[in-house]
Amino acid sequence: MEPAGAPPQGCAPAREAEEPPGSPALPAEEPPGEGALPAATGRERGRGCRGAGPQGPPERAARGRGRWAPGRRGGEEGARDGRRPRVTVDSSKAKTSLEALKISLRQLRWREFPFGRRLPCDIYWHGVSFHDNDIFSGQVNKFPGMTEMVRKITLSRAVRTMQDLFPLEYNFYPRSWILPEEFPLFVAEVRMMKDSDPSWKPTFIVKPDGGCQGDGIYLIKDPSDIRLAGSIQSRPAVVQEYICKPLLVDKLKFDIRLYVLLKSLEPLEIYIAKDGLSRFCTEPYQEPTLKNLHQVFMHLTNYSLNIHSGNFIHSDNANTGSKRTFSSILCKLSSRGADVKKLWSDIISLVIKTIIALTPELKVYYQSDIPAGKPGPTCFQILGFDILLLKNLKPMLLEVNANPSMRIEHEQELSPGVFENVPSPVDEEVKVAVIRDTLRLVDPQKKKRKDTQCQTLEHVPEAKEELLEAGPAGRAECDTPQSPEAELPSLCLKQVFPKYAKQFNYLRLVDRVAALFIRFLGVKGTTKLGPTGFRTFIRNCKLSNSNFSMASVDILYIDITRRWNSMGIDHKESGMCLQAFVEAFFCLAQKKYKSLPLHEQVASLIDFCEDHLAALDERRLVCGRGLVERRNAVVPCQSDGLPLTPAAHAPLLHRTATSSKFTDYRSHRC
Repeated sequence: MEPAGAPPQGCAPAREAEEPPGSPALPAEEPPGEGALPAATGRERGRGCRGAGPQGPPERAARGRGRWAPGRRGGEEGARDGRRPRVTVDSSKAKTSLEALKISLRQLRWREFPFGRRLPCDIYWHGVSFHDNDIFSGQVNKFPGMTEMVRKITLSRAVRTMQDLFPLEYNFYPRSWILPEEFPLFVAEVRMMKDSDPSWKPTFIVKPDGGCQGDGIYLIKDPSDIRLAGSIQSRPAVVQEYICKPLLVDKLKFDIRLYVLLKSLEPLEIYIAKDGLSRFCTEPYQEPTLKNLHQVFMHLTNYSLNIHSGNFIHSDNANTGSKRTFSSILCKLSSRGADVKKLWSDIISLVIKTIIALTPELKVYYQSDIPAGKPGPTCFQILGFDILLLKNLKPMLLEVNANPSMRIEHEQELSPGVFENVPSPVDEEVKVAVIRDTLRLVDPQKKKRKDTQCQTLEHVPEAKEELLEAGPAGRAECDTPQSPEAELPSLCLKQVFPKYAKQFNYLRLVDRVAALFIRFLGVKGTTKLGPTGFRTFIRNCKLSNSNFSMASVDILYIDITRRWNSMGIDHKESGMCLQAFVEAFFCLAQKKYKSLPLHEQVASLIDFCEDHLAALDERRLVCGRGLVERRNAVVPCQSDGLPLTPAAHAPLLHRTATSSKFTDYRSHRC
């Protein structure tokens, strides 16, 4: 059983491999919805002095910019002298996460290149974007397209698509409208809801699409209060229902920043950090009224806003202050009798469902930047999920951050205009563990070491027997000189997918639609489907008939593509984007299967298309085999040394050529 982390007063302190009395930590062996819970961890690593790492003096020799530590050599040199080569990391683009990354690399004893390297590195750590460097191998900590996918408008569209298919499963995201194109719809729906329920007095929150750190966010009571004069036209936004009844702690509103590792897109692999951060407002909460709408320190939990409040408390204690560990909140809730096991289960479900909503378009971006068959890196990424808890402990998704802050210090004003960076123990405790354990999970040499160890033990039975006789202590002694893993705490990241894949795979319908879209893109590196590709999709899947002619297909393509392009979505290339294709696919499904619910209509059409394409692939394969067999049948006649002359056997050669042309024609038709 895993530790719960550093609990507040009244809870026993957490220890490695122990569960403190009254801790909210519980095993996560049951799937979400059945009481799953990854243990809420706290301080699972040795603290020591910031930047020193738990290994002590021997490790400090491994520091330096591109230098080798005495007795330890990196890369190929280490392999030649019989030692395990160290993983190399290019941190030249790390930006604000640099300090936490440096601590993690020292703890792992990996080799950092802070100014880059002419030779390829194993891992490239970027601060902002996948495109920070031109990379052709190794691993990079950003996915292409992720920044675009988690922008407020794109995220809202992706979740709305899933809400259309599965409204009950995606009720964790507030009702949203996209401005400016949906402003008339927003006004009409609000008026209709007020007419049906005169007692309804809503509050809405307006969030600029590309905003961050609370920039440009404001609250309104009526659609007429939206600042339409110029700003919305030049800076699109999302307007959402404001959550008026959040869970309060110490009479303050707070949100949760959870760190999620997307380790792989195909196959999908998701990890959730067992601890996160709780960011508090700095004024006691009151439900929004016309008088307090503009009090940002009461309503907005953004750290970058509240740090400017006179009430902001920097604390060395994870259980107090304006920024605390999530595990301390869980422990406080547990002491009140709250079901934190169910809460964790709901959070896991929210995270998996959100990633499922994002992955279809991410795959389109991925194949565009890293086409199959071309050299390129593999990707992983740490995401920041901002979650708000309702009074009944239901988690609500606020937003997803592609570049969550990994700073482990904060600015403190010593005198007017004079600032100093001061360590933040709470940030360091959570963020260093997340970065370090992300690196452990993507360690490119881990598989090589496992394979090598297996081969060594298979070929040297005596060594295997000695390890077994030595027991765990003896094996630890053997491991310690080779790997720092034995000195590190257990992983703070818990796998939730594919662990719970069986429960959530039925939601991945849009993923399958995206696979059809990618198949017919045609040109590698593009993200838009042209009219020829759309017609080929319709023809190959046998979707046209007397009631839906190819002329109707062209009209459908033009109407939907023109409307999506008018929304200002990626004018770099012409054609149908994935969201437009999904809309067209839903339209086709509703035409073909009229009596079913939407998700069943879409699932039925996907099955129909996949079956036709599988049959088409099989026919092409058979035709290809027939062509090869016919060509192979001709070759022996020319190589067996038979006394044949071209003149004497011209008819045979003519028949062979004719047969080959006919086979080519059949192959083309198939």
